[in-house]
Amino acid sequence: MIAIGFIGAGKMASAIINGLDKDKFNIQISGRTLDTTQKTAHTLGIKAAASHTELIESSDIVVLAVKPHIIPSILAAYQINKPLVSIAAGMTLSDLEALTTSKQPLIRVMPNINATIQKSTTGITRNTNVSDSTFATVTAIFESIGSVHELAEKDFGTFTALAGSSPAYIYMFIDAMSRAGVLHGMPKDVSTKIVAETVLASAEMLLSSDLNPWTLVDNVSSPGGTTVAGVVSLEQNNFVATVIDAITATVDKNKAMSN
Repeated sequence: MIAIGFIGAGKMASAIINGLDKDKFNIQISGRTLDTTQKTAHTLGIKAAASHTELIESSDIVVLAVKPHIIPSILAAYQINKPLVSIAAGMTLSDLEALTTSKQPLIRVMPNINATIQKSTTGITRNTNVSDSTFATVTAIFESIGSVHELAEKDFGTFTALAGSSPAYIYMFIDAMSRAGVLHGMPKDVSTKIVAETVLASAEMLLSSDLNPWTLVDNVSSPGGTTVAGVVSLEQNNFVATVIDAITATVDKNKAMSN
């Protein structure tokens, strides 16, 4: 059984651990204080390590599930001669390589907020020191909480915008549509549920078909009908360009934070 150690016991670590098969993986966590770590471990049905050192020694794979600014101090204080997985935003493989030995197997992973409901869209990449078997194991870990996409690291900034930040934009879209429902006399909670269910089903329909999004738009838009009137209004108000600008702003901010 593969032993996985999580340094950090926060929301993202808990979300990942909740999705893991405890019969396939031996899981433990270590946090800032043993008391808090033990309470979290009890809730998750796993073991709490007494220290980071104990966790590192007894793990086959170590996951850094802490804030990016904490990683340098951890890697300076502890020698981790195990495959190392980082879920820290903005920490590149080059950043991690500068803090570890030249032979350190490093995997960079970026889940999104939907990990909390086991529906994460996750990006993953590795350095040349990671074996195929280790990479397959780490990929399987994150497939347990959703989908996983292997990416070139140069695309991680774009991935951050498309999968990491976009839930906020999608929530804004849902709220805007539900407010329109309120404007036309429908209770907010009812309109919000209707819109959310429709967004979910529309995404599932797109994923289950071979059609591109605009073909599906055309399929819904009857000649001279209500839908095409709304589509034209969105186009007149630069809906597509505005969404693209938001993604570009997110990518640009990510680049600025990484420099």
